[in-house]
Amino acid sequence: MDRTVTGCIRVRMAWLIGLLAIAGCLPYQDRPVSPAKALDEFDSRTLDGQDLHAYLQKNLDVRQWPLATWNSAELTLAAFFYSPELDVAQARWAVAKGRKAAAAERPNPTLGITPGFNSTTGYGASVSPWIVGAALDIPIETAGKRGYRIAEAEHVAEAARLQIAQTAWELRHQIREAMLDMYAATQTAGLLRSRGTTQEDSIKLLEEMFNAGEISANELGQARILRDEARLSLLDAETQQVQARARLAGVIGVPAKALESKELSFDLFEGLPEDVPPAEMQRQALLSRADLLAALAEYQASQSALQHEIARQYPDVRIGPGYEFDQSENKWALGLSVTLPVFNQNRGAIAAAEAGRAQAEAQVQALQARIVSDLEQAVRTYQASVQKVEATETLAEEHRVATDRTRKMYELGQVVRLEVDAAALESNAGALNRLNARVEVQRALGQIENAMHVAADMPNWSEQIKWGRGGNDHE
Repeated sequence: MDRTVTGCIRVRMAWLIGLLAIAGCLPYQDRPVSPAKALDEFDSRTLDGQDLHAYLQKNLDVRQWPLATWNSAELTLAAFFYSPELDVAQARWAVAKGRKAAAAERPNPTLGITPGFNSTTGYGASVSPWIVGAALDIPIETAGKRGYRIAEAEHVAEAARLQIAQTAWELRHQIREAMLDMYAATQTAGLLRSRGTTQEDSIKLLEEMFNAGEISANELGQARILRDEARLSLLDAETQQVQARARLAGVIGVPAKALESKELSFDLFEGLPEDVPPAEMQRQALLSRADLLAALAEYQASQSALQHEIARQYPDVRIGPGYEFDQSENKWALGLSVTLPVFNQNRGAIAAAEAGRAQAEAQVQALQARIVSDLEQAVRTYQASVQKVEATETLAEEHRVATDRTRKMYELGQVVRLEVDAAALESNAGALNRLNARVEVQRALGQIENAMHVAADMPNWSEQIKWGRGGNDHE
């Protein structure tokens, strides 16, 4: 009976170990998503919050609050703070880190218990009729599979982390483009308003001349058509202003009303660099782009995946110590099992992993080629645009001088007022051409920055990314 008691105690201990293992499991926590609550939270976002102020103060030393004007750097950090796109990228990184932790976990042993009863022996016999078997199956990975699995997960996690920086840069570029569109529309609208004022003055003079019979109705009608076309152009420019502001708010991650009352600074677009970055600086920037580094990390992950599949050719070992309480007798056993690579040697998975590595390599090369091509095209476009700006600057200055000369001649009674208005309209057209050329060169400059991932007004933009809602610390 002592053996029976001992066997029962061992069985109960096995059940107790199983219960304790189950008790250590994490419980599921429900986390429902409420679209209405999310909409209310988004609608309540502003650019005046103290949390945003603390973030800007930490990264840009912004002390005055609320800001009187917002420049591109401050709006970029507001996007880093609010943008849901950045939240999605950070969530992907969190998933990758979880998978990295899962890859490092060792496989659990398996405990099997098989109770039995010998009905022939019965309870009245001198030996126990109970037969209780317990077997423990302990898997042991071989050929460094766990290490390759961990390495693959680490590279995937690193690629996900770098994608956060890539997403942040894309936000920066989108903000610059939206602000440039606003700058162009605002300046265009101002010039068109001035043009409209001059045209109205000319039409009044032409109407007087028409009433006096000095000009035909066709001449007056042509002037009115030009005025109406300018009005339509002004309406288009004002519409573009509204659209660009709304697009800017969308990139930042705030409702359009949060940006409506804010004054924006366009100082970034007033000057131009003396020359494009030197070749060595371009090379260093191209080698440190976040998306290229992410692609390289994905290639390293494919290397580790191939190593893992090659290692899987070698079977794992399973050790199976066992115990059996057989009718008052204690019996021990030790099992050893391996998978026999008879029907396959994992050749299919290896071939797929090799193809995956080749694909990752091709993606790195294609991305690098596209980056180099984009940069070369942007540099050439910028250089050509600078020449166009210089030409339009010269032409605009000539128009200004001609307008001033005509105005002085009018004051001396040498020309009529219509000639002054005509010179002013020519000067206005020259100013519009100059503005378009400056916008074009700024867009080309933005493409150079986008190719190099370098921001003129934010040299340390990658260090200012907000890593999660709790702060901007990261691994």
